[in-house]
Amino acid sequence: MLAKITRLEKLGGFRLRVRFTDGSEGVHDFGALVQEPGPMLEPLCDEAYFARVFLEFGAPTWPNGFDIAPEWLHREMEAADELHREAAE
Repeated sequence: MLAKITRLEKLGGFRLRVRFTDGSEGVHDFGALVQEPGPMLEPLCDEAYFARVFLEFGAPTWPNGFDIAPEWLHREMEAADELHREAAE
């Protein structure tokens, strides 16, 4: 199953809380990513612009068309031990 993001919450700075279709969720800091070179990433260095993120087809997307593959983000967060699952009620 391909992971998609079902919920996105802006936490300030370059941090986002995301929830995936598999029920996992967590917080990821994109500070290192926005420092990477490239014309698509330059606008994201501004926190106000970064905060304009929205979900499009299950992927974090910005007004300039830059998006992040949810599968990549899921792998990154899993490797960094940033994901957890909600306990069943």
